Amino acid sequence: MEAVKTYQNVNREDDTRSFGISRMEDIHDKHQGKPDEPHRHNYYTILLVKKASGEHRIDFNSYPLQNEQLFFISPGQVHQMIEASRSEGYSMVFSAQFLALNNIPLSFIDDLNLFNDFGDTPPLSLSGEELTTLTRYAQEIFEINDSNRSFKYEAIGALIKLMLIRCHNLCSIKSIDSTLQETGNSVLRNFKSLVNNHHIQWHGTTEYAKELHISPDHLNRIVKSLTGKTAKEHIQSRIITAAKRLIYFTDLSSKEIGYELGFSEPGNFSAFFKKCTGSSPSKFKESAH
Repeated sequence: MEAVKTYQNVNREDDTRSFGISRMEDIHDKHQGKPDEPHRHNYYTILLVKKASGEHRIDFNSYPLQNEQLFFISPGQVHQMIEASRSEGYSMVFSAQFLALNNIPLSFIDDLNLFNDFGDTPPLSLSGEELTTLTRYAQEIFEINDSNRSFKYEAIGALIKLMLIRCHNLCSIKSIDSTLQETGNSVLRNFKSLVNNHHIQWHGTTEYAKELHISPDHLNRIVKSLTGKTAKEHIQSRIITAAKRLIYFTDLSSKEIGYELGFSEPGNFSAFFKKCTGSSPSKFKESAH
């Protein structure tokens, strides 16, 4: 059984709430600067970091915690913040229910390419001007959330959507033809869903392409043009993320984990893991703990 702590609700005192915002400095003071254990949320998290130093681990990838950053954490991702000093900024959390209540489709979140379910989740670095603008939005959201204004959650929803669009436009993803992007977004969205649901059974691109009624080459072109990574790299990232979670949070042997992830031979899993990570499963377990 997994020992990882999972936070189910945005607000632990009121499970009807679907949005929350806190100052990072208040969170630091509440926990007296002690890092939380690695944990996951069943909701989305945005961290707008004004000032910080330390380390942020997301799905066992480590990123420097620095000034002027934005982190986007998806439901289910395992993360841990280790602060070397008192951070300043805002932590915003919202559920799929919040998106639905504010007429923000999940497809909109997927098309932004800000929230990644697995693999690399590096922060978005901000200029001073960008930080000032986004901090102004976050401060307004904080004040509205703490008020009794009419339509407060609708106002928060509109500001969150505006923040996400602005962040999407800051990303340095290569611009492509709008028609291709519209078609590609649909393919990428469906591909990611298939990878989440079938990565144990399907380890290659052929099965996914067949399910999407396109050729493997066409699938690779679309995925790489929109994300910078090939379809195969996405599949491998999803399998490796699942493997790391099982290695870290369970007492399953390498052989058992290999079977759990669809490898018929334990040696195949160990070789795959080492090829993708540069470390054996046992070495990863030692270093992660």
